[in-house]
Amino acid sequence: MSSLARPTHGRVIGGVCAALARRFGTSATTMRVIFLASCLLPGPQFLLYLALWVLLPSEDKARTAW
Repeated sequence: MSSLARPTHGRVIGGVCAALARRFGTSATTMRVIFLASCLLPGPQFLLYLALWVLLPSEDKARTAW
């Protein structure tokens, strides 16, 4: 498993689904479909996405930090 950082390439909106897909070894499209399907269920999915967008470092900033 790779580190959890938003990639600089392959983003659609914030890169959160692409980062989670890379972390768990799936495709970004699969992760986006799972996220969209989960939005049909009640819960804070959209708020969690926004929080991850803010909290996850961008890939280029994560490399320079370590």
